Amino acid sequence: MTLRILTACLLLTASGAVFANGDAAAGANKAKPCMACHGNDFNATADGQYPRLAGQYQDYLARALHEYKSGDRSNPIMQGMASSLSDADIDDITAYVSHLPSKLHDLSHMKRK
Repeated sequence: MTLRILTACLLLTASGAVFANGDAAAGANKAKPCMACHGNDFNATADGQYPRLAGQYQDYLARALHEYKSGDRSNPIMQGMASSLSDADIDDITAYVSHLPSKLHDLSHMKRK
């Protein structure tokens, strides 16, 4: 029974890479305009005005872009950027950005009290 559960968990974990959408190589070129706000490495700019996207879940990024495109999520800059993206563009860009090295979980700058 334990072996079956372990096997199922391994298969489910591996399936994420198999079913991922998009071409990260194509996304690298398509994502260049995004660097103006989100930083060259997509870990945001020093002023903290724009969110860090590198390493974020691909499905989260894709959903956000689709919501900006449809108007379900409101931000004039992002709605303008997303409005011209096709579904394939969104898949490619999010495939690229989601696999970049991230500082999302790096809390080394925080001081413990």
